[in-house]
Formats: sequence, C-alpha cells, structure tokens
Amino acid sequence: MMLIILLGVFLGTFCLVWAVLERIFATRNLIDGRLEELNVYSPRKGGIDDELQAAFKERVLIPMLKKMSFFTQKYTPRRQREMIERKLVSAGRPFNWTAADYLSVQYSTAVIFAITAALLSYFSHGSPGIQYFFVICGFVTGYLLLLIVINTSISRRRASIEKELPDLLDLMVISIEAGLGFDAALQRVVQKSKGPLAQEFNQCLQEMRMGKTRKDALKDLAKRNDEGDLASFVGSIIQADQLGVSIGNVLRTQADQMRVKRKQKIEEKAMKAPVKMLIPMVLFIFPAIFLILLGPSVIQMMETFK
Repeated sequence: MMLIILLGVFLGTFCLVWAVLERIFATRNLIDGRLEELNVYSPRKGGIDDELQAAFKERVLIPMLKKMSFFTQKYTPRRQREMIERKLVSAGRPFNWTAADYLSVQYSTAVIFAITAALLSYFSHGSPGIQYFFVICGFVTGYLLLLIVINTSISRRRASIEKELPDLLDLMVISIEAGLGFDAALQRVVQKSKGPLAQEFNQCLQEMRMGKTRKDALKDLAKRNDEGDLASFVGSIIQADQLGVSIGNVLRTQADQMRVKRKQKIEEKAMKAPVKMLIPMVLFIFPAIFLILLGPSVIQMMETFK
C-alpha cells in the first residue's frame, strides 16, 4: 500500500513540475524556435550533432506520433475520422492535431493507463480477477480522458464565442457606420480583438482572399462553429447581402438581440444558483451547524444520564 502511495505521489509531482516548467519556459521556447527558423545562414554541423541539438519532443515524440498516426489512419473507419475531425475543428484544432494524431494520442493514453493500473494492482498483491478489472478500468479511463478534454474545450470555446459576439458586433457596427465596408470592418475587428471568435473571423477573411465568395465563407464559418447566435448572425448577413438591405442596421439589431439573450441567460444562471447551492449546504454546512449548536447539549445529556 505504501508503494502505491509513493508511486502516485511521484507521478503527480512529476506531472505538476512538468506543467509548471512548460508554462514558465513556453515563451522562451517559442522565441528560440523562431530564431532557429530565421537563422538560415548559420553553418550547420549536420549528422548526429545537429540531430541532438533538437528538442526531445522533435527528436522522439513527434516522429513516434507521425508513425502511429499513419497506422491509425490506415485502420480507422472514414466515418469515425470525419466525426473526430469535426470535433477538433469545433475545439479550435488543439496542437494542430489531425484525426489520426488524436486517435494515436487516445490509444497511447489508454495503453499507458492500462499498464499503470496493471502495475499498481500487481504490487498491491490483488487476485487475478481484481487485476484484470483494474486493467480494464485503466484502459477505459485513458480512452475516455482525451474525449472528455476535447468536449470540455468545445464547450468552453462555444461559451467564449457566445460571450464575445455582441461586443464584436458593436465594433463592427461602429466601423461600418464610419464608412468601412463589411470586409474592412471584419478586418478591423480581427486587428482589435483576440479570442476564438476573432480567429474564426480571420480565417473567414483569408478564405475570401483566396477566392471563396462571402456567402460560402460565412456558411463555412457557421458550419465550423455549431453555435446558435453565430449561425443567426451569419444567416442575417447573407440575407441582407442578397436583398440589398443595410448591413449596419442588421448588425445593430443582431447585437441588441444577442445582448438581450446574454442577459436572459445570466438571469437564468442566477435563478439556478440557489438550487445548486442547496446540495453543498445540506451535505457540508448544515451538519457543521447542527454539530456546533447541538453538540454541547448532547454531551451534557450524556453526562447527566451516565
């Protein structure tokens, strides 16, 4: 039992230290990588020395991931790859993963969790049935862990887009009323804003610059982000463009409606707060209050009857 606790503490400490170091040196690593890309005129030694200068991730992890991605892409059904690809697009394409990369990491995580569970159950001297049960639970946990992370990223990204949309629409309305066209107003929004919605607008602008029509680019924008307010905004812009209606008035109306919706959702969450607070109050706060109030009386009664 002590060995299991020590192993768990070691793994937790290792992961925590790794995350902290990655967070601290993220900017430095980005700068070093950018300087390495720009330093094209520096003499290169070549051979094993040049290879050893690269980071461990570039030398080992990325090549392994590419090989596993080729294997998983070969044996994964097309429909499953398309579904995962849609999830990754909705999540903002984390780490620039493809569907094959995601499946490779998912299978690797499941195998690592299964091996860890097998080692823990072996050192705890459990019966074979319990060991098999822990291995299966570890494999299922590792397989579902990445899926939960991706779904959480999708939910957070959609909530961020929903929160940013009214403010960006106000900025777009101001830009259009100042004399800019729709594309120029969209470009100004991209320049003055940050976040997932600004990134999506930037991608929409790039697609239009590459020759895609505004209608198709906006439809692809709504398809990538399955979010109700953004789809309503895209539909209104397309309809106004086809009918020749003033886009500024449409955008102002859309911004007002979305602000009303956001206020209603906030009020709805505020109404749900007392109900959600009831569970921790009953489980944690009320027992402590009863213990403080009735504890002395119970102790006095026990001493009296003794």
